[in-house]
Amino acid sequence: MAIRQRQAKLVLRDGSEYLGWSFGKGRSQAGEVVFTTGMTGYPQSLTDPSFRGQILVATYPLMGNYGVPVKKNDEAFFDEQGIPVHFESSRIQVSGFVVAEACEKPSHFASGIELSAWLEKNNVPGIWGIDTRALTERLRQQGVMQGKILVEGSRDVHLDSGLIANPVAEVSCTDISVYRPEKKPKKLFRIALLDCGAKANILRCLLARQVEVIRLPWNHDLKDIEYDGLFLSNGPGDPKACGRTIAALRRAFTIGKPIFGICLGNQIMALAAGADTYKLPYGHRGQNQPCVEEGTRRCYITSQNHGYAVRRETLPRDWEPWFTNNNDGTVEGIRSKRYPFSAVQFHPEGCPGPRDTEFLIDRFLDQVRN
Repeated sequence: MAIRQRQAKLVLRDGSEYLGWSFGKGRSQAGEVVFTTGMTGYPQSLTDPSFRGQILVATYPLMGNYGVPVKKNDEAFFDEQGIPVHFESSRIQVSGFVVAEACEKPSHFASGIELSAWLEKNNVPGIWGIDTRALTERLRQQGVMQGKILVEGSRDVHLDSGLIANPVAEVSCTDISVYRPEKKPKKLFRIALLDCGAKANILRCLLARQVEVIRLPWNHDLKDIEYDGLFLSNGPGDPKACGRTIAALRRAFTIGKPIFGICLGNQIMALAAGADTYKLPYGHRGQNQPCVEEGTRRCYITSQNHGYAVRRETLPRDWEPWFTNNNDGTVEGIRSKRYPFSAVQFHPEGCPGPRDTEFLIDRFLDQVRN
């Protein structure tokens, strides 16, 4: 078997080691080792900007069985406005991929390349043949930690060499872009999207609802931008590293126009409101997180990818929790009692069930139009 040619091992900061085989790029790489749950969706997870700088462990035992949806020349599909069709960004964002078994011969009509070849083309190492369930149990008990994939015959790397001071700056757009809906409505509303590492499906969901989207870098101050509603995207890392985004949002609060945030956007909104955030032991990453809405007590199955959360007790008086994680009681959403400002920790555009909470985007746009 081709991907058994070189041995590899995953080394964690606590000294534990997991032996396996190299696939993808045959190079050593360090990063924060995290795990995600879900049977499918690895092309989307690997290209999710929220995983920037992390070594991703898949709990489901088989990865690569349906290949990767790219063109015959190994290029990604893009729509007319340059948005990736099958991925969440235009490149692989993870630092490494850890799986129990990597399928060598995918079977799917849309597959254009094998998973291992796709990783290699993007210079990303992988390791397979290890007990990912045991590894996940360790990460749940000890918490996520720095680690490294060491490939036989390649140069060793330091555990901390994968640390990134501000990963948001690496995944955000650098220029302002405008996206317009295919069918122009009678009145065109403009949504300003602060891109802290926005997933492509955020753009797709907004454009499908016939609004114009102006995509802005994470550190844009908004002073020269006209908009009807403000959307805060997801993104990687510690929200406290996004000081310029927090400052811009505080100024946007004074304007009073509707604001909606997801994932990192939820944490940034909390910080801008005066609350505090903290790092979770092992985060919430997967497609099956139950979240209960306050008031209705209705439970939704959500898609998530984050390592930080909002401290409930620090929310100011004029703010309240909106959703709560039914597994660990963490805050999964906040909202203002006075203004049309709200955010959720999960991904309404993630379509895990398949569209359980996409109505929250409709609710935000109703506030904009009204």
